[in-house]
Amino acid sequence: MDRRCTDAGASIVSSLIPRRVLSIATLYPNSHTPRFGTFVARSLEALAARGDWDVTVINPIGLPPIRFGRYAALASAANSGVEHGVSVYRPTFTLIPRFGGRFNPALIARAVLPLARKLHAERPFDIVDAQFFYPDGPAAARIAAALGLPLSIKARGADISYWGAKPYALRQMQAAADRASGLLAVSEALARDMAAIGLPKKKMTIHYTGLDRARFTPHDRSAARKTLAENHGIPNEGNLLATVGALIQRKGQALVVEALASLPGTRLALVGTGEDKARLEQQARTLGLADRVHFLGSLDHGQIPVLLSAAQAMVLPSASEGLANAWVEALACGTPLVITNAGGARELVQDPSAGAIVERTPAAIADAIRLLLAVPPSPAAVAQNASRFSWEKNAEKLSQYYGSIVG
Repeated sequence: MDRRCTDAGASIVSSLIPRRVLSIATLYPNSHTPRFGTFVARSLEALAARGDWDVTVINPIGLPPIRFGRYAALASAANSGVEHGVSVYRPTFTLIPRFGGRFNPALIARAVLPLARKLHAERPFDIVDAQFFYPDGPAAARIAAALGLPLSIKARGADISYWGAKPYALRQMQAAADRASGLLAVSEALARDMAAIGLPKKKMTIHYTGLDRARFTPHDRSAARKTLAENHGIPNEGNLLATVGALIQRKGQALVVEALASLPGTRLALVGTGEDKARLEQQARTLGLADRVHFLGSLDHGQIPVLLSAAQAMVLPSASEGLANAWVEALACGTPLVITNAGGARELVQDPSAGAIVERTPAAIADAIRLLLAVPPSPAAVAQNASRFSWEKNAEKLSQYYGSIVG
């Protein structure tokens, strides 16, 4: 037989066998926190659905030695299985709340490595991937080195702005970046921030977020307001603003509540949970806005397009971001943005129909909202700003990127 035919046949067979990625992701949904890191899951699920990559996720869950309250509930979520085409394993590691930040990469690696070795021995992986720069990146670097595999690390925003400002974390991040074959950033702005803290620019690739285009699309605003009134008790009167994000100081919900005080006849719906909830509730009461500020908690993803379509603007004055999924989802629903110049904001808001980038002050936020209420762009024009985003495109780019590393 001609040797060339044999080689060609082997090449065809090889091309039909999916390559394998092992993804280390502390940011990933589980049964206790089903909305936590859903954008990570959607990206990896879309990659798995392509068929050219077999995806395994190890989602380490940190638990303190004594488990009570939310940690007791979280412990029950440390289970494994196949989820939407992705094999997910959830080993636990010892967590020291508030004080364990510098030790978490080593603790994660120690907990994950035996499982990673076992899975690699059964069916070898081609690449190790970290879905967050810290603590995932340094932990994944140890695992990749132990398995003799190339490494990729993705940055998303807070991992750079928050952890990159801590010397002990930055040293570990820089060492992991030196070990990595490639680095991903969710925006050009974030890539610049990464370079500014000493991560190698030459290794960086921009990888924008995806979007569920079937779900996030403009809904009829009147019907959406009626649904909100029926399901969440938000009166179907006046204007409505939406803010989607964790209730933490960095997201700036307090600025939106303060801006609301100068916007009579306007309501605010806050989606998310977090440590700032009590403070925001007290602020709303103090300003006499308790009847106009609605706390919706953690909504099922299917309900968010209804809320966004009902609102005249999505307002999120974050102090730092990568490129927020909530921005893209709002635009896709035809809802313009009022956001600050954080992360990739200017990569997204490139046309007046997308909304406004403002100073991080209540007055500037209120002024931009007034303008949008007075001269609202059409939902179709707003949605066009998100036309380049989809999970399919996200997966295609990720497949190409991994392939460039593996060869």
